Parts: sequence; structure tokens; C-alpha cells
Amino acid sequence: MALTKDDIINAVADMSVMEVVELIEAMEEKFGVSAAAAVVAGPGGGEAAVEEEQTEFDLVLTSAGDKKVNVIKAVREITGLGLKEAKGAVDGAPATIKEGMAKEDAEAAKTKLEEAGASVELK
Repeated sequence: MALTKDDIINAVADMSVMEVVELIEAMEEKFGVSAAAAVVAGPGGGEAAVEEEQTEFDLVLTSAGDKKVNVIKAVREITGLGLKEAKGAVDGAPATIKEGMAKEDAEAAKTKLEEAGASVELK
């Protein structure tokens, strides 16, 4: 017998907040998606917002620093942009280099750009 949407909703309504958070994390992993925040029915029928940890980051170049050529090379490697586009992004700092990056990828890219001499922020 297949579960209906109502069966699933009723099952989630009976869960604790922590169980719902674990369910959301498992669903994100299974389906490769990200939920910014979830609203669940807590004990007693009230609604409580559960805020998820940020999972997507924007890589923002704030300054190219003194080693601009190295920064352009790093931007090309991270984004796959051509030389002209990468140079334009570096010259236009502050500029968003890449959006919607996973935390690990964003931190690795930030480190790579900082090692090249740039100033970088993750947002």
C-alpha cells in the first residue's frame, strides 16, 4: 500500500522538531536539494520555524590585491571563465565570482584566492 500525502503530513506532524530536522537533512542528501528553512507543527499544534544551516554560499572577490595575475588564474580555475571574462571580474572587484556554492567548495575557492593574494568574502 502506497503512502498518501496526508499520511506523510500526519506522520511529520507527530515528530519532534529534532526528528523533522533530521528528516529534512536526509531528504536534502537523498534528493540533492537544499531547504533554506522549514516550518513544522510542534507539540501542542503550534507552529515553530526551524532555521537550517546555510548550505549555499556566494564567493565575493573584495580586492584583487598586488598579485592580480595570480588572482585571475585562480578565478579562471574556479569558474571556468575565459581570460577576458576572468580579468573583467577581477578588475571589477568587488564582484561576485560564483554563486550557490557548497560550503566545502566555497571555502576551498576562498583559500585558493587568498593564497593568490586576493581578499575574499563568503556570503
